[in-house]
Amino acid sequence: MIVSLPPRWMLFTGALAALALAVPPFVIARVRATPDPNRAVHIFFDMDFQPKFRPQSVNPLFADGRAQRPSVLGTVARGEAGLDVHLSDGVVNGKWADTLPAGMTMSRELLDRGQQRYNIYCSACHGYGGYGDGTVNKRAMELMTNSAGPANGTSWVQAKSLHDPLVREHPLGMLFNIASNGIRTMAGYSAQIDTADRWAIAAYVQALQLSQNASIQDVPPEIRDNLKKEVK
Repeated sequence: MIVSLPPRWMLFTGALAALALAVPPFVIARVRATPDPNRAVHIFFDMDFQPKFRPQSVNPLFADGRAQRPSVLGTVARGEAGLDVHLSDGVVNGKWADTLPAGMTMSRELLDRGQQRYNIYCSACHGYGGYGDGTVNKRAMELMTNSAGPANGTSWVQAKSLHDPLVREHPLGMLFNIASNGIRTMAGYSAQIDTADRWAIAAYVQALQLSQNASIQDVPPEIRDNLKKEVK
């Protein structure tokens, strides 16, 4: 049986066509795998290109040239109205609050949360026991008292002991306000710690103070005898 082959020109044309069809995949693979400082090829734009201005950029549409517009006068962010000054400032009837805000109750869970947040944010300076002996404070005091003088112009004020008699007199609301806005050389932490956690920290600080300045009368009657035996 004799099989006739296609003409040579057809074979040649078919080979060229196959090679031509193979070029696009190789080009695409190379573009995808090779770093290029130029903008990538976009077949589908998705949301990569948007008619917008980035924050703090220039917009000639407005007289002041700012793209980021100031808030309308009187605008209040959601949840930032501050109508409950007990919750937001720790104040009741113009005085420091002695109680937790409405909706919050003193509980073991609250104190545990306060201890956790205190250990994260406060212990570095005030120490885990609240005596102002945290690791940051210790290091700063070492730099202040080294024989060659303060390093790089270091300036530091000894962290306050939370068991100082004056600090022990601080009401719960004042402790919350200090955690929020700071006092003297201490910065506020309202940006780092949310409101509920700052109240938890304030409650834990009072518990910590009580733990170091308690009397036998503060111990529940049912466990006083056992405690006295342990002390003996």
